[in-house]
Amino acid sequence: MSTATTPTPAQHPVRVLRHVWIPLEDGTRLAARIWLPADAEGPVPAVLEYIPYRKNDGTAPRDVTLHGQFARAGYAAVRVDCRGSGDSSGIMLDEYHATELSDALEVLAWIEQQDWSDGQVGIIGKSWGGFNGLQIAALQPPQLRCIVTVCSTDDRYADDVHYAGGSLLASEMLPWAATMLAYNARPSDPAVLGESWRDEWLDRLERTVPYAEEWLAHQRRDAYWRHGSVCEDYSAIKVPVYAVGGWLDPYRGAVFRLMENLRVPAKAMLGPWAHTYPHQAEPGPAMDFQGECVRWFDHWMGGADNGIMDEPALRAWIPDPSPVGADREERPGRWVAEPSWPAPGVEASVIPLSTLGGGRGTAVLRSPLAIGASGGDFLKFGDIPGQYGDQAADDGRSQTFTGPALTERLEILGAPEVTLRVTSDRPQAQLAVRLCEVWPDGSSKLVTTGFLNLTHRDGHTDPRPLEPGRAYEVAVPLFAIGHAFAAGNRVRVSVSASLWPWIWPSPEQVALELDTAHGELTLPVRVPRPADEAGLRPYGPPLDVPPHSIELTAIPGDRRVSYDYETGEQVIVTTPADGTMTDRADGLTRTGSDLNRFRLVEGDPLSAAVESEREESISRGDWATRISTRSRMTADATDFCVVNQLSAFEGSGDDEREIFSRTWSFSVPRDQV
Repeated sequence: MSTATTPTPAQHPVRVLRHVWIPLEDGTRLAARIWLPADAEGPVPAVLEYIPYRKNDGTAPRDVTLHGQFARAGYAAVRVDCRGSGDSSGIMLDEYHATELSDALEVLAWIEQQDWSDGQVGIIGKSWGGFNGLQIAALQPPQLRCIVTVCSTDDRYADDVHYAGGSLLASEMLPWAATMLAYNARPSDPAVLGESWRDEWLDRLERTVPYAEEWLAHQRRDAYWRHGSVCEDYSAIKVPVYAVGGWLDPYRGAVFRLMENLRVPAKAMLGPWAHTYPHQAEPGPAMDFQGECVRWFDHWMGGADNGIMDEPALRAWIPDPSPVGADREERPGRWVAEPSWPAPGVEASVIPLSTLGGGRGTAVLRSPLAIGASGGDFLKFGDIPGQYGDQAADDGRSQTFTGPALTERLEILGAPEVTLRVTSDRPQAQLAVRLCEVWPDGSSKLVTTGFLNLTHRDGHTDPRPLEPGRAYEVAVPLFAIGHAFAAGNRVRVSVSASLWPWIWPSPEQVALELDTAHGELTLPVRVPRPADEAGLRPYGPPLDVPPHSIELTAIPGDRRVSYDYETGEQVIVTTPADGTMTDRADGLTRTGSDLNRFRLVEGDPLSAAVESEREESISRGDWATRISTRSRMTADATDFCVVNQLSAFEGSGDDEREIFSRTWSFSVPRDQV
């Protein structure tokens, strides 16, 4: 491994093992694709990515940009499909199931025994792979030397796509469950499995289950969510951790918590991007993330004295101020650094809401239900339709606290918080808080948000109904952010009792009284230090990817909002970006499409409905398969109700025939949500 202070240029020729079986003790076989440095003179360390998104087609376009680069730098890059996904046998029972984690320990032991392995393994992963990277590290496998965790979390209840602030994430709960239902039903590849592929597919279809019922059965933080939440015991992680996040990704707060609580060598990076790897950043600028990972692996597995641990522990991108919509593709700004977190250069600034135009009295908040359409997607992947728009219209229907024009630029880094004294006329209510930057033309740019189900005001394990008419002091933590407010602009706090479709409405419309004399906004203010920033090592641009066999035809996303003035129904339709992947090496093709509808009739919280449709087609030559799912979630005053439909087809065109169909219907009592 290199001992240089900058990444070694890619230099090793690469040999790709397209299909490798990893046998497990119970007879299950996991499918892997492995990139090896072809000219290695002996065993080398390995880098593992372990996810359920199909190495042959699902993540193939991304894998060639990452794992091929690791092999060129001298590592064995091992990309494994979890049990029940891709060509791997078995069934995927849930996210981060105990079986998934025990399988990972067997994978690490298998890697250690291969003749190309020197026994050392690093783990990298984004989202699912970032989650289980932390979880696997907490199990302390002897082969593991370090991890890189990207867009992940330490707390599966409070900081994932199911619940936030004790509120149910309407925009994510069913859509994500619908996606996994379709993903889990896809067949293995006949070119890999041979004649048994169809029997195995039918078995997979018979045993596939929707995940939403389990997630809805646990509406408070209980043992189900504590499993896999490394915040339960940070000290269980004994290997170095590089935590990476993006300002448009909802998981970004975990980066700060990991830096604060881990007791091992740790580094952090927070960039302008959404839920993506940084070398594929949307919005940009993208950076040489592969090279940064190589430096990390070189240091912890190659013994390289390359200076990576002499550099500041936390690097963060502070975007320059820009009007609403001007930075959706690229976010100009600069990298800043802190030696640790909490950071000595960040101080809490407490601002009474009464000084932000709120006065010192009582404000009565009767929020329309259909506030929030301008917020874009909760889980953003960077495509422009999913990014947020002008907040001015939603601000106009919220209780706002707007400060005077700033006399100088104001930079923040960390998690703001809003405290309020609130009284409700109903036993269940929610607060949604948006921090915005108001420009001289009146446009309002979303900075960050936070939610609180007021029955969770004292924690998420034991929610308690509100006593109508009683005043409560509550704190609403907002998602961490790095942001610069421009001189001449104004800071605004917008408070509402709903934020659709991000959070599911309370069962009754509420009237909230806000005591404006007792509210506060706390901002994590960072004073720029130009001299320190001038000495930071610059990140280079993403590495060029050598020619490969993967072609990707992208289908752009779309987001449309309609409102029926006669019925009062608002409908938001989103089609996330997807596309068609073709592997020219063997002709395998995968096409996917998603559609979500979010329905709500103004004035009727029980009208809320989420509908998700998924299509997954996989083919090669005369072989063709298709998965179709339809899911719908509604609620009455006492229960959540979900219907899932799954259909599987074989053949194409006039020869296509349905080979499997199933419908699941269930209801789950509302638990103060």
